[in-house]
Amino acid sequence: MLDNRDATSLPEWLDDLANTGLTPLTGLARALREDRDAVAQGITTPYNSGVNEGRITDVKLQKRIMAGRAGVRLLRHRVVLIAHLRHRYADQSSMRPR
Repeated sequence: MLDNRDATSLPEWLDDLANTGLTPLTGLARALREDRDAVAQGITTPYNSGVNEGRITDVKLQKRIMAGRAGVRLLRHRVVLIAHLRHRYADQSSMRPR
């Protein structure tokens, strides 16, 4: 489904997931069915919010680590540093032979 960006088999896949007899997978199937339109849109669209989610996660992590011990200026500095390191690491890993 994800490789082809085709959500036509989503209902059957959710049925298979629900019929596994495993409680966590049954719960996942139920949750995905509640917002099936959004799940189908996520499968079929070429866009995603992964980069934004990663940045938000970085900010939240730094806030928890600092726990009110520093101001916005230091938080901004640390988040920019993390973004720089992520970018640098991504550049290095794309140059590695596979």
